[in-house]
Amino acid sequence: MKSSVLVLALLAWASQPVASSRDQQGLSPQSAWRQAQAGYTFSFPRDHAAHPDYKIEWWYYTGNVRAADGRRFGYQITFFRVGVHHTPANPSKWAVRDLYMTHLAVSDAQGRRYRYAEKLSRGGPGLAGAKTDTYHVWNDDWSARITGNGEPGAGNAGQHVLRARSAQAGIDFVLDEGKPPAINGVNGISQKGSQPGNASHYYSLTRMPTSGTLSIDGETFTVSGESWMDHEFGTSFLEPEQRGWDWFAIQLSDKRELMLYQLRRADGSRDRHSSGTLVDATGKTTHLAEKDFTLTKGRSTFRSANGAVYPTEWIVSIPSQRIELSITTPLDDQELSLVKSTGVAYWEGIIDVAGTAGGRHVTGHGYLEMTGYFGSLGRVLSGY
Repeated sequence: MKSSVLVLALLAWASQPVASSRDQQGLSPQSAWRQAQAGYTFSFPRDHAAHPDYKIEWWYYTGNVRAADGRRFGYQITFFRVGVHHTPANPSKWAVRDLYMTHLAVSDAQGRRYRYAEKLSRGGPGLAGAKTDTYHVWNDDWSARITGNGEPGAGNAGQHVLRARSAQAGIDFVLDEGKPPAINGVNGISQKGSQPGNASHYYSLTRMPTSGTLSIDGETFTVSGESWMDHEFGTSFLEPEQRGWDWFAIQLSDKRELMLYQLRRADGSRDRHSSGTLVDATGKTTHLAEKDFTLTKGRSTFRSANGAVYPTEWIVSIPSQRIELSITTPLDDQELSLVKSTGVAYWEGIIDVAGTAGGRHVTGHGYLEMTGYFGSLGRVLSGY
């Protein structure tokens, strides 16, 4: 049995600047880890796999799916890798190089239920890991991978297979990639802060046909729908004055998709490194800088048992694209509370979209993530 106390201690260690063996020669504590730099050229399927030279990496899936009778569900599964020591002095395969956090959540709009689970583990044989030569990341028996030719029962080559199950929630899905990967940011990086290297290499698969089974509280449903996948890797993302973020992944009825995030500063203002991407029906992307859009909170809020207050109604405005959207949710309580483990909680859930685009009425669905309303996920991932 893995010791959660040990994992939490290691997680706290990983959130601090980590010294490498070269630091004794006068190099900076972060010198062993590669920084996200402009000019990066993505290549697929290579870049679905792990990038262990970067300290922070995550693979993130969300989706809106329905059963045959129309009953609606949402799901999230995220695999985080956080580097502890780039090159451990101990050559043992049990040496702690990386930590892995995995979050699983299922939303049941009709049943008014939200269930979640997490796994915390250090990398190691039979524990957790991520391959570099092909896409396969796992934490205990939870996994995400891409299929290749000749795998028995694996389906078509290039499909994503997600499997995770806890006592209260579970998914077993096959996803097609749908559109080509959408590269977020400018010149290969998504800049998150003013300091050089406070950035990530970041792409999205924005409309992935999805099918399989989903379970909640012991009930299992055969479902199908659409998913969204984000993959980011870098070494330092946020800065100390950045408290959290509001992130939107929206799939519109006109076959376009929209990713937006705003970084919130400690004084309540919006950070100038907030950003977004608009993906057209063919997969072509348009970068949106902070000045190109606004995200306005509506009147509806949800107060969690932790005391955090989350805005559950938003207005999205992109004047240059003539886009005006109203964002609501069918399920207010979608807080993933990890206060007892990592000391943070965040809201992650299904949303509904309605409005106009280019003068035409559009609808849609998607996912909204709100962090920094209780604790700082950025602190855990970026080390401040």
